[in-house]
Amino acid sequence: MNIERGKRNKALKVVLYGPEGVGKSTFAAQFPGVIFIDTEGSTDHMDVARTPRPQSFTEVLLYVDYFISHPDELRTLAIDTADWAEKLATEQMCAEKQITGVEDMGYGKGYTYVAETFGKLLNKLETLREKGVNVVLTAHAQMRKFEQPDEMGAYDRWELKLSRRTAALTKEWADLLLFANYKTYVVATSNDGKKAKATGGTKRVMYTQHTATYDAKNRAGLAPELPFEFAQIAHLFPNRTAETAPAAQKPPAQAAADSPRANPPAQAASGEKAVLPPTTRKAEPARPQGEQADKPARTPASTAAPREEKPQGVPDALAALMKAHDVQVAELQAVVSQRGYYPVNTPVANYDPKFVRGVLIGAWPQVEAMILKNREDVPF
Repeated sequence: MNIERGKRNKALKVVLYGPEGVGKSTFAAQFPGVIFIDTEGSTDHMDVARTPRPQSFTEVLLYVDYFISHPDELRTLAIDTADWAEKLATEQMCAEKQITGVEDMGYGKGYTYVAETFGKLLNKLETLREKGVNVVLTAHAQMRKFEQPDEMGAYDRWELKLSRRTAALTKEWADLLLFANYKTYVVATSNDGKKAKATGGTKRVMYTQHTATYDAKNRAGLAPELPFEFAQIAHLFPNRTAETAPAAQKPPAQAAADSPRANPPAQAASGEKAVLPPTTRKAEPARPQGEQADKPARTPASTAAPREEKPQGVPDALAALMKAHDVQVAELQAVVSQRGYYPVNTPVANYDPKFVRGVLIGAWPQVEAMILKNREDVPF
């Protein structure tokens, strides 16, 4: 048996959370060679590299698949924020289970399914990390009442703004769990010390070790409290100054051409059906001389007509996937009809929203595979 000894230098999995406005996105932007999957639009006013904003959880997973297939395009992937990504996961789970809200499944059951859905993202991010890419998840913080099982009484503490099961998975997954906040001091205003007021609130710090007040951890021997500056953890990412970040440095036109929507993943993570680029076509067989005049080749629907920028009546999340994979409405309708869901001429706007979310979006790789097969089967 080959026994390994010593430390292994691997990419890091970082979770950074804190109250709104503390600077989480700005901090994440300083990681080496970073590209953002911005789920809430928080980087709109920042000069960073980012994917198009995902409209569904399926799209988030496809973006990660793209970077798993193209790990040389970045050194760090930042998902900003995890709680908005969980919101997309919840919407997808509800659509798949055909329920209107997570509470409809009974006490705690829905949140278990949400955590399982979100766990798919963490598994893919782990695969990406194995390819040498650092991963950063930012998240908002919230105050929760906490009751210690072996003590009397309860107290407030800061926690990730995620459902409890998802938060537990995320904390276990992370190498670094950093809590950022404003430093606040309590000053007595009476001689007996019974009256006090809070002051400060301008100095920002980050905490790296667990206390009763917040969750935090690190596996790098960091001090319990540090200034909220990337320089405090930069040594964990060697050769940062020598790095190249191709996606961030490309001209705008080239960056747009190389984006995940322009070039979707050629292959999904292991164990899943491959997601082929939409431009993939079977090579046209050679025809005997003169046959072309008698039997002209049929043009696939995806190239037969100019594409609408936003297909009429198609929900935004589905339209984003169709645009990313070069799929036209007629192709989608054909697949839906083949599976017996709706007649072929039924407008997409008339599809049940639960069907759109749970089937067309939730199982998009399978839907796209059928569309690609239809293109290949076009007779000549």
